[in-house]
Amino acid sequence: MSINNDFTHFNEKGKAYMVDVGDKSDTNRVAVASAKVFVNKKTFDLIKTGGMKKGDVLTVAQVAGIMGAKKTSTLIPMCHPININGIDMNIELNEKDISVDIEAKIKCSGKTGVEMESLTACAISALTVYDMCKAVQRDIVISDIKLMHKSGGASGDFNR
Repeated sequence: MSINNDFTHFNEKGKAYMVDVGDKSDTNRVAVASAKVFVNKKTFDLIKTGGMKKGDVLTVAQVAGIMGAKKTSTLIPMCHPININGIDMNIELNEKDISVDIEAKIKCSGKTGVEMESLTACAISALTVYDMCKAVQRDIVISDIKLMHKSGGASGDFNR
């Protein structure tokens, strides 16, 4: 079996495994991810005015994103449990795009990064917006979940 050495989650036999980070040094790490949730004008206005029956969409999505980041290692099989130092969720209504724009900035000091936590936070926030709005709109689109920035660790910095 041919193994691609670029992928870190496969052992020498080609089987999936959790990478051993025991020999790595703790470093300060930051990751920022973003996502967009496209809604129609009626849904947008209901979110804006607080008219959704399930409550304040943006606040619930913010809390859900924080909870999602904290649960990443239980959701993504090869992610290490990490001690998160801080989570900053920024969720805003975008009038121009008629969307909910989501950004998650996560910090830790540890042996592995927080990219997956920031991406998970955005995904869970976006899914929460969908859940809270699906009663009035079925064709909501969750889009552009992506890493925007990461720093810290041996692989260096990344900026989209």
